Amino acid sequence: MTIDHAHWADYLLAAADAGDAVQAITKQVDELPIADAYAIQAALLERMLARGDSLAGAKLGLTSAAKQEQMGVDEPVYGWVPASSVLQGENVPLDELIHPRCEPELVFILAQDLAGPGVTADDVLDATDRVVGGIEVIDSRYEAFSFTLPDVIADNTSAARVAVGSNGMGPRDADLTTLGCVFEIDGEVTGTATGAALLGDPAACVAMLANHLGRHGQKLEAGWLIMAGAATDARPLSPGTVATARYSHLGSVTVRGVG
Repeated sequence: MTIDHAHWADYLLAAADAGDAVQAITKQVDELPIADAYAIQAALLERMLARGDSLAGAKLGLTSAAKQEQMGVDEPVYGWVPASSVLQGENVPLDELIHPRCEPELVFILAQDLAGPGVTADDVLDATDRVVGGIEVIDSRYEAFSFTLPDVIADNTSAARVAVGSNGMGPRDADLTTLGCVFEIDGEVTGTATGAALLGDPAACVAMLANHLGRHGQKLEAGWLIMAGAATDARPLSPGTVATARYSHLGSVTVRGVG
């Protein structure tokens, strides 16, 4: 069966625009190979850029061993960070989203391009200007937040919004594997982790992303923000909810659900 990448990209973009959840693609086709899922993702990004958006960076998902085991995979998923998704301030307008959840993220700000194949964790550190804390607001376009691996890839790994901290440090100012994070919802601690939760080394995760893109003739670009993945579980973001990620060495980042 031939997958119509353009059709499914339009389908997901319309869902995001309307703020309406839709049925997962895999419930409507006999099979959705991973390569086709990434092709839908690429077509989705193409449409967003064609109507005036731009790229602020790229991201990884499923970079914790627990999440990979849950999904039955042994490699992260990869997606994009549109400039329109980067928050200016703490407020997250929830009327623009479907069923948002939030999770802490380690974010690499690149000073140099990174082009695979063969990129290593050391190469990532060499190319990074600074590491900052962040919070990603994910928002699957699928009904009941229920999807398979190909579905979430096609849906740009549930990307929706991201808050990026103003504090940060040089990439070698501290050991990223032991960098700590405490995630709080309305003042209650809901998760704690270190950088090692991201497949042992956050910089190695970014290297995986650079090498994935290199296989497709693409690269990570200087100035981009690269989201290395979430080390704790995502939590629902409701009106009035305040989520704060507190990082050792990186300060704290807060988002607030409004609307």
